[in-house]
Amino acid sequence: MTDSADPLKKPKRFYKTVDVAPGDGGFEVRLDGRKPRSPRGKLLAAPTAALAELIAAEWAAQGDEIRQEKMPATRLAHTALDGVAAAREATAQVVADYMETDLVCYFAEYPDSLARRQAEGWGPLLDWARAELGLELARASGIVPRAQPAESLARARALALELDDFALAGLAFGVGLLGSAVLAFALARGRLSGAEAFALSRLDEDFQEGRWGVDAEAASRTARMAADADMLERWFAALG
Repeated sequence: MTDSADPLKKPKRFYKTVDVAPGDGGFEVRLDGRKPRSPRGKLLAAPTAALAELIAAEWAAQGDEIRQEKMPATRLAHTALDGVAAAREATAQVVADYMETDLVCYFAEYPDSLARRQAEGWGPLLDWARAELGLELARASGIVPRAQPAESLARARALALELDDFALAGLAFGVGLLGSAVLAFALARGRLSGAEAFALSRLDEDFQEGRWGVDAEAASRTARMAADADMLERWFAALG
C-alpha cells in the first residue's frame, strides 16, 4: 500500500524574503525576488504600492507552513485578478441584486429595543445613501419583501462599474460579508470603519445573543468575519 498526499497538509513556506517592486502589472509582490502568480497564472500585483504591501505582509507573516485562511487580502487579490477582471458586469449585478433585499432596509416591528437600535444605526445610512450616492431605497417593516426602485438598482450597478477591478472585488466581497450593498458602499467610501460596518450588519444577531447567549462555534465564525471586515477597511484605504 502506497502513501497518498494528505489533502489537509499545508504547503511548506518556500521563501525567505518578501518585498514589493513596481512592474508591468502595477506593484508586484516578490518572494525571494521571484514573482508569484494567481491560480490562473496572473502576476500577483496590485494597482497601488500600499495594497501590494498589505498583500505582501500576509506572505511575510507566514510561519513554516503557508495558511491560506490567514491570507484574506491575497485571496481577494486573486479574485480581482482571476474573477472580477473577466466578469465585471456580473460582479456589479451581484451588488445590485443584494440591494433588492438590502439588510438595512428591513426594520423589526418588535421588540421595541431592537427596532430602536436599527433605526438609530441604519436610518442615517439610508439618508447618506440617498444624499451621497443617489440611492433612494424603500424601508420595510418585518420580513415581507418590498420592491426597490429600479432606478436605484441601476444606479448601484453603475456605481459599482465605476470602480477598478480591485475596488469592485472588495465591494462585492463586502456585500456578501455584510449582507448589504449600502453597508459595503459605506465601507468602501470611508463612511464606516470595518468594525462599524460589521457591527451594523449584526444588530439582530447581537440582540439575540444578548438574550440567549452564544456558543463557541458561532463566536469563532463571528471573529473570522470581523477580521475580514477589518481587512476590507485596510484594503479600501490602501487603494486610496
